[in-house]
Amino acid sequence: MGLISFARGVPAPECLPIAELADCARAVVERDGATVLNYGPVAGYGPLREWIAGRHGVDTDQVLVTNGSLQGLSLLAGLLVDRGSRVLVEGPTYDRALHITARHEGEPAVVPTDEDGLDPDALDLPAAFLYTIPTFQNPSGRTLPLDRRRRLAELARDGRVLVVEDDPYALVRYEGERLPTIYELAGGEGVVYSFSFSKIVAPGLRVGYLVGPKELIGRLESLAVQTYLTPALLPQATAFEFVDRGRLEPNVERVAGLLKQRRDAMLEALEAELPDGASWSRPQGGYFCWLDFPEGTDAAALLARAEEQGVTFVKGSDFFPPGQGGASSARLAFSFVSVEDVRAGVSTLAGLLRESRPSPVAA
Repeated sequence: MGLISFARGVPAPECLPIAELADCARAVVERDGATVLNYGPVAGYGPLREWIAGRHGVDTDQVLVTNGSLQGLSLLAGLLVDRGSRVLVEGPTYDRALHITARHEGEPAVVPTDEDGLDPDALDLPAAFLYTIPTFQNPSGRTLPLDRRRRLAELARDGRVLVVEDDPYALVRYEGERLPTIYELAGGEGVVYSFSFSKIVAPGLRVGYLVGPKELIGRLESLAVQTYLTPALLPQATAFEFVDRGRLEPNVERVAGLLKQRRDAMLEALEAELPDGASWSRPQGGYFCWLDFPEGTDAAALLARAEEQGVTFVKGSDFFPPGQGGASSARLAFSFVSVEDVRAGVSTLAGLLRESRPSPVAA
C-alpha cells in the first residue's frame, strides 16, 4: 500500500478539468498566440484583469494578476515589511505566510483564536498588516463569523490596520450560507483581497490576483516590474477563456461535490475512531481539518510513528512561530486522498494513539 498523505492540501487529480483546460489553451494560442506567447503588461492579461475588476466592482487599476496567491503575498511583504516589522497572523496560520514574513526579516505576531477564528479585539496594533484566511482557514478549516468580519472591516476602514484577506477556499463550500468578505464589508477601504484559481480550477495554472486600493496596487505593480519582465500570459489567458465560457461555476460545483465526500468520510472516521481527549474542527468547506490530539501527545513523535505505518500529516507546530503552539496538534488535508484512504489513514492514527500513553511534549 502506498503512503496515505494527509499533508497535501491540493485537489485530487479527478478534480482537475484537464480536457477543458487543454481546449481553452489551444483556442487561446490559435486565436491570440502573438499576444499570449510574448511579453506583456506586468499587471496581467488584459481581458482577465477586466473580468476580475467586474467581478469585484472595481476599476482595473485596482487589480494585479499574480503567479498564484503566494506571489501576491510575497510582493506585499516586500513592499510593507522591513526588518523587525510586526505582521499579525492567526494562530495557527498558513505556514508559507510565516516563511515569507521571516524571509523579509519581519516578526510574526500571533493573534489568539478560538473555534470561531481570530478575536479582532485581541489585535496588538500597530502592525505592517494583518494576514487572515477568514473562510475555511488553512490550516484549521474554521470560518470567521459575520460579527468578527464586521469588526475587522471597521478597523480597516478606520485606518487602524491593513487587512490582507486571503480567500482561496471560499467557493469550495459544502454547506451553510456564504458570508460577505471583509473586503466587501469594508467597501474596499483598508483591505487587500487575495484570490487564486488553484483550489477551484488547477494549481498548475499558477493564476491568482490581488484587489485593493488603487495607490497600493500601483506600488505593487511597480515592485513587480522590478521582479519579473512579464507575467505568464498563456495560463492567465487560459484561465480567462475558462471563465469566459461559463465553466467556473459548474467546475466549482463539481469540485465541491468530490471533496465533500472526503470531508464527510474524515469527520465520520474521526468520530468513530479517535479516543477520548481528541477534538477536531468541522469545516463547512475547504480542504482541511484541524486535529487536537489528547493532552500531552507529542505530534512530532506521533508523525514519525505514523509514517512508519504509511500515513503522513503536517504537525501543528509548523503553523505557528517556533515554540508558540501546535505541539499536540495536526493539520489533516482530506482533499487529495480517496474516501477509502481517508478512513484507513484515520484508523491508523487512532490505533497509534491507543497503543501507548501520550508522550510528554518537550518544553
